[in-house]
Amino acid sequence: MSDTTTVHVAGERPYDVVIGRHLLGALPALLGADVRRVLVVHPSALATSADAVLDDLRAHGYEAFGAEVPDAEEAKTAQVAAFLWQVLGQADFTRSDAIVAVGGGATTDLAGFVAATWLRGIAVVQVPTTLLAMVDAAVGGKTGINTAEGKNLVGAFHPPVGVLCDLAALASMPKHDFVAGLAEVVKCGFIADPVILDLVEANTERLTDPAAAAASDVLFELVERAVAVKARVVGEDLREAGLREILNYGHTFAHAIEQVERFQWRHGAAVSVGMVYVAELARLAGRLPDAVVDRHRSVLTSLGLPVTYRGDRWDRLLAAMRRDKKTRGDLLRFVVLEDVGRPARLEGPDPTLLAAAYAEVSEGAVTSRVVSL
Repeated sequence: MSDTTTVHVAGERPYDVVIGRHLLGALPALLGADVRRVLVVHPSALATSADAVLDDLRAHGYEAFGAEVPDAEEAKTAQVAAFLWQVLGQADFTRSDAIVAVGGGATTDLAGFVAATWLRGIAVVQVPTTLLAMVDAAVGGKTGINTAEGKNLVGAFHPPVGVLCDLAALASMPKHDFVAGLAEVVKCGFIADPVILDLVEANTERLTDPAAAAASDVLFELVERAVAVKARVVGEDLREAGLREILNYGHTFAHAIEQVERFQWRHGAAVSVGMVYVAELARLAGRLPDAVVDRHRSVLTSLGLPVTYRGDRWDRLLAAMRRDKKTRGDLLRFVVLEDVGRPARLEGPDPTLLAAAYAEVSEGAVTSRVVSL
């Protein structure tokens, strides 16, 4: 397999996602020659990596600044966005300048939102350093911050001018964070590319060791396939007018968990439970075979991802789901499957089905079906 590959994202503002190892030298080409000033946004944990990016940019003639933001979801607030706007203003950033985001999904979401709103839109290059960000947050142009009322309720569609997915950065990731990112990879397998599921099932042991996975051709192919799934969808539907909703498979319930847990759950862990929940919902609605529901549990459990959630939070979860972006008025909408690779929509399911699906994913739940682990 080639050391580097490029996935093209089409649409009105096309761009490339470069996947490989040790890709720092590719950053200036994505920024372009017209950019003069660059703000590198990063969390404190990645200060050393950000310094390397700053040094490289300055060596290529850019006027580069660094801005440190909080780790994880604590970065995605209006207060942090306002801090970055202040930095941009004080450094006289114009519409021909750019932001580079170095970090996980929270950092790329935040930086993308700030880029979308500064002077009504400046360029942003995403340099994701987690698996979750590489296959999900950094690709697709959805940017946003959280509010007290929910996750990503304030945001904008603002495609980057490029994305660098450097797999070498994944080798040092904590295992639980790395595995959580695999949930989004598995999601792409269920909604569009069954080969992803086959690869995961055949390489579970290797994929749960970040160092071994980061150096493997298996992860390279998984990232390329997952990014290709997202690229095909967002290239056709940037603003979630229809097709793009399939990328939210499992996310309605997942975002509710994150809200109820005050963002203390890893996003991928919540998505894992969310996929099982919506699979059970589809089964109860007569739309998904038992075997596919069971496969959800078996694949996710084999990776060490959760497939259950505490059983005493239904009222709070339901309230959070009613604020989900896919809800229209009082009508709850879920992305479901009718089979692997066959996503569909379930609108306004009976409340008893919603509660019954929750019972199936509640901790200690015993189903009547045999689950292959």
